[in-house]
Amino acid sequence: MGNRLEGKVVVVTGGTQGIGKGVALMCAAEGAKVVINGRHEQNGTAVVREIQDKHGQAALFVRADISLEEECKRLMDETIQQFGRVDGLVNNAGIFPRGTMINTTEDLFDSIFAVNIKGAFFCSKYAIQSMIATGGGSIVQMGSTNGYKGAKELAAYSCSKGAMLTLNRHIAAHYAKDRIRSNWVTVGWVASEGEIELHEGLGISVEELRRRAKTHVPSGRMQSPSDIAYGTVYLLSDESSQVTGTELHINGGLGL
Repeated sequence: MGNRLEGKVVVVTGGTQGIGKGVALMCAAEGAKVVINGRHEQNGTAVVREIQDKHGQAALFVRADISLEEECKRLMDETIQQFGRVDGLVNNAGIFPRGTMINTTEDLFDSIFAVNIKGAFFCSKYAIQSMIATGGGSIVQMGSTNGYKGAKELAAYSCSKGAMLTLNRHIAAHYAKDRIRSNWVTVGWVASEGEIELHEGLGISVEELRRRAKTHVPSGRMQSPSDIAYGTVYLLSDESSQVTGTELHINGGLGL
């Protein structure tokens, strides 16, 4: 594609499938060295091979459970050990099990918040430490239309994304002086593997999902991982050097 991220090192959490995989592949296509984080080693190494084969870029898979602070630190430590720096972080890892406020248990709440916001917080913490030492960087928080109010059956998930929106603004306000930027992407309805698998488990086919999207999404279709990746690459690149604290809506008008 190009060289918009030439020489940069980008960490993508939850990069083994779906949006994260799409972002990782496009970052590599634009010249970045990519570190992919996830829990599934087979999927992660497959993405690394795809990056190497298609784009000839160096890539690394780090299996880490980002719901634990020490694992977030290890992810950044291994990135720095391999590539010397962290220029970009995409906080994409997230889980979205269903549950209204009435039927959400404490265990479900804790598991969602541990991955979706605790992971993003501590990955950002250790990435920022590295970025300060090397002169700056860019963080992309993978948000959701649910972060503003949320679907009734996604109560805890929606609250976790609302917390991520605050995290985004906090970093943007307090670390701009260190040339560190943070921006939020409002993800709409993406036809990711996880979304498809979830709905198939409910007896809803991919074809039915796409049919529903024609009615519910103003643009008339679900978004693809590539749609999200194009905006993410812009926010990671030097083209957006004066862009921080923003909310980039890549949602086809959904939820506006």
